Amino acid sequence: MKYRMASTLLSLCGVLLAAYLYLYKTGRIGTLACGTGSCEAVQFSPYAQVFGVEVSLIGLLGYLVLVACSIGAVQAAPGQRTAPVRALFVLSGLGVAFSLYLTGIELFVLHAICRWCVGSALIITLIFLCALLDRRRTAR
Repeated sequence: MKYRMASTLLSLCGVLLAAYLYLYKTGRIGTLACGTGSCEAVQFSPYAQVFGVEVSLIGLLGYLVLVACSIGAVQAAPGQRTAPVRALFVLSGLGVAFSLYLTGIELFVLHAICRWCVGSALIITLIFLCALLDRRRTAR
């Protein structure tokens, strides 16, 4: 239960982070608080879109799905928990893979690091680890 609750909290943090980046990218908020990173270079690079869709919007939608999966896992009856736990594990694993791809683009193509993107990568990795530990626990 603690891993599912942690996944829910982390997913909500991811929603807020991705929403912030999406609102900035679409011009609904004016300033991106970044500090020393190269957030604007990353946000306005050609790699900030996948098939014409903003990466921040993909992240926002992905985190919303993870919130739904993790809440479903928390609220499911004891015999019904394997499907939402499995979905959380698979979807967060896909999120980690996508995040690794984007981090590789930042490091090796753009030569710029966005602190917000690093934060999102950390969040999705923690969600995946929680889902992995929960899956191992429910498999027993």
